[in-house]
Amino acid sequence: MSLLYHRVLLKLSGEALGGNGAVFDFDQVNTSARIIRLMHEKGAQIGVVIGAGNIWRGRQGPSASMDAVTADQMGMLGTVINCLCMADALRREGLDATVMSAVDMDRFCEPFNAMTARRYLDEGRVVLFAGGSGNPFFSTDTAVALRAIEMQADAILMAKNIDGVYTADPRVDPTAVLIPDITYAEALARGLKVMDAAAFALCAENKVPVVRVFGLDDPENLVRVIEGDDMGTKVHP
Repeated sequence: MSLLYHRVLLKLSGEALGGNGAVFDFDQVNTSARIIRLMHEKGAQIGVVIGAGNIWRGRQGPSASMDAVTADQMGMLGTVINCLCMADALRREGLDATVMSAVDMDRFCEPFNAMTARRYLDEGRVVLFAGGSGNPFFSTDTAVALRAIEMQADAILMAKNIDGVYTADPRVDPTAVLIPDITYAEALARGLKVMDAAAFALCAENKVPVVRVFGLDDPENLVRVIEGDDMGTKVHP
């Protein structure tokens, strides 16, 4: 079957790797790696950005009084740990996985270089983009938008614990309605919580073809989406 999206940037939350109070739930890690392998076997080129919420949620709770730069730097390091963990799981699935970091740490991963990363994707490697954008005050939403633009990706895949973008939070408002199709400008104007404002602005200004938002209740939804399933929400220019 031909793919609807050939080169994709997958955004995983840190919580997708942890669970039940553990930093890592290796059943979840291994499931994510298996699904990425299935996507790869279908012919997809895959870049991955992972959050750090299972390790560190900077500037929240007791850490809110910390220096913001320090707190965000700790979050960036958390994404490196998560990418190293996922790369190991992918290699155990038989894939060639490379971690590239926005923050130089040559003993652990390669420094990010856009041209090299594109070549790796063309060669069939899965590339994990660690370290966020390399700067404080930007989330991993911004990082995935930035890397998608640099990689000339066909789509950003945002697999979440809610099956799309709604008019309100469906966990709170029972009248909330799924929005199947919306533009970046409209989503930003309506304050819909798909990505943060900086990420939306990057996607809109650089005409990222589409952000697909869908549920990860069934991990194989990732495969169905790249094959053309219309589930969830399409956000586009």
